[in-house]
Amino acid sequence: QVQLVESGGGLVQAGGSLRLSCAASGRAISSYAMAWFRQAPGKAREFVAAISWTGGNTYYADSVKGRFTISRDHAKNTVYLQMNSLKPWDTAVYYCAADSAPRTAVWAHEYDYWGQGTQVTVSS
Repeated sequence: QVQLVESGGGLVQAGGSLRLSCAASGRAISSYAMAWFRQAPGKAREFVAAISWTGGNTYYADSVKGRFTISRDHAKNTVYLQMNSLKPWDTAVYYCAADSAPRTAVWAHEYDYWGQGTQVTVSS
């Protein structure tokens, strides 16, 4: 079992930055693809970014490309999401997810483990 705990969310003004962290416990996630998803009120959960188990491949939703960066630190068993130039429509609960299969998926149903989420609110 893998437990994921997100942190780093908060309230920020438009144009600001936040860095989310996802700390894993239970087992090493070095062989897991990792991703961030988000869910705004009244909307479906959507893909934000994913990173392969090596860290060599990253994928982004078009809406965040060029503003967000996903990274991972195997030694710390942690994944990060650096969010710059935040916009009000980035407001959502952000979830970290882990996939044990040998792929880097962009679909939520393909991820095995999920964190509880961290709230990000961007004011205009």
